[in-house]
Amino acid sequence: METESEPYVRLATLRQLHRVVADLNTARSLADTLQTVVDGIVVGLGYELACVNLVRPDGDLVVAAFAGDPAAEALITGRVGSRASWERRLTMGECWDGLRFIPHTEGWVLLEDDVPQWHTDGPDPRFEDEWHPEDRLYAPMYASGGELLGVISVDRPRNGRRPGAWGREALQMYAFQAAIAISNARLRANMQRALVRLEREQQALRASEESFRQAFEYAPSGMAIAEMGGDQHGRLLRTNDALCRLLGRPASVLRRYSFSDLVHPEDIGTLLRTSAEGGRAELRLGRRDGTYVWVSLRNSVVADAADGPRFLLTHVEDIEERKRHELQLAHRASHDSLTGLPNSAELRARLGARLCRRPQSARASAIEALDAAFEGRDAHGGQAGPGGQVGPDGYEVRAEAGGAGEHGFQPDGPDRYGGSDPFDFPGAPTAPTDGPYDHHVHTVAPATDVDDGTKGLAVLFCDLDGFKSINDRFGHHTGDAVLIEVARRLTTGVRDGDTVARLGGDEFVVLADGLGAADAADLAVRLRNAIIPPIRVDGRAVRVGASFGIGWASCGMSADEVLRSADQRMYIEKRSRSKAHRRAG
Repeated sequence: METESEPYVRLATLRQLHRVVADLNTARSLADTLQTVVDGIVVGLGYELACVNLVRPDGDLVVAAFAGDPAAEALITGRVGSRASWERRLTMGECWDGLRFIPHTEGWVLLEDDVPQWHTDGPDPRFEDEWHPEDRLYAPMYASGGELLGVISVDRPRNGRRPGAWGREALQMYAFQAAIAISNARLRANMQRALVRLEREQQALRASEESFRQAFEYAPSGMAIAEMGGDQHGRLLRTNDALCRLLGRPASVLRRYSFSDLVHPEDIGTLLRTSAEGGRAELRLGRRDGTYVWVSLRNSVVADAADGPRFLLTHVEDIEERKRHELQLAHRASHDSLTGLPNSAELRARLGARLCRRPQSARASAIEALDAAFEGRDAHGGQAGPGGQVGPDGYEVRAEAGGAGEHGFQPDGPDRYGGSDPFDFPGAPTAPTDGPYDHHVHTVAPATDVDDGTKGLAVLFCDLDGFKSINDRFGHHTGDAVLIEVARRLTTGVRDGDTVARLGGDEFVVLADGLGAADAADLAVRLRNAIIPPIRVDGRAVRVGASFGIGWASCGMSADEVLRSADQRMYIEKRSRSKAHRRAG
């Protein structure tokens, strides 16, 4: 009878299997899919109880879904069995192709392990193939790569018998389809989580970009983004309003430039030496009106993506006011606070800048001078420069009056920083030059007070006559006013390239380059005549005189030696005149 009805059983089972498998494909979430799996076993495969034990990320199996008995479902759902216990079960009993059957005669040893299980009551089996309440049937589910996804447990077949060959095949086919459905549900869940994570990341990225945009656009200091690498390296791609206002140029115009196009020519080396990542520099950038502003640049590299193009983010801070204060402090340190003239330290620094420690050598012989003239070279083999002459030590001596060449004094006017300090020179040489072809233009002095055509650096030491009596009689206020006026008259009476310094008290020093002996004497007379006229202070006219001593700077001398020589000549000149002639006020 059973054999004759087998085709009908198979047909009915196939219909049920087709229906429950179709239901598996309609479930969306992983939880729905798992519940559909166990419901399909109870409804379509003829078992009263079914559960799915799902593998967790740590390898243990958890009861994820249960069907057939609400009490048993509440008892074991969510409970966990260790992977070792499950592997032990899947190796016991009888192997029915892809299924594992553990009869009650063997399963009693599993009563104390940690796998969640339920017990059903019932009479002992009367037939050989009758289902015993302690029989266990498992259907492992594997992914396409052979990885264990979970195990289906079934109990209490409705016909009360152990499943035959067709029932076993149906359960095995169903477990295979259930594994596919669970894998797909997991894939969908992972995709949904990935989409949610991606959306959150995109939202965070948009928020970050908006925050950066607002921070960039509305930053109180200048910001710029420039290209890195390639033919357009350094070209400005984006600038904020603060930088546009600082440079007086619209953003559309700035995009045509790079910082190298805007930087002051003297600062291009500083810019090129500034590293891209974390580099800092202080330099000047050109404004639209042609002026320059001091700024502090700070660089950082920003990557567009993991391996995408990189850009240079530059922070531009206006430090013009700070630089102005620094220049003012430097000016105060090197200039007299009363008259504004260079002070004693600055005078010695400028004088020392023209001197080296090599003493003046002996003059060339007549034959050496003739040979040098014939060959167009000096007696030591050096070539005389344009506009220069060969000095007695065989080195070129600059003869331009008032020029501002190498080691010369720059004229009064705007300094290299755009300020008003006219004095900015390199320091004096710290070591003597030994070779006959060095680049130092040696300073020489006329051999005698008679003008022999030699041009040198004249040092005029000025001491006021009669100033002490004015200071004692009328007070320091009047004395200060006299010193200020004398400083003005001295500055007016010299050339742009000359230096007028206050040495201290009523002593002044004038450095005048490119003068002969007669020129220096004429300059002293002109300056004395400029000082003599009355000076009006608070409605009162006062007069002072001046004594001048002319010294000459020469390589081999120190600045103090040069000043001491001029000071001694001043006292000689002062004593040579009567007191009545010295004091003009």
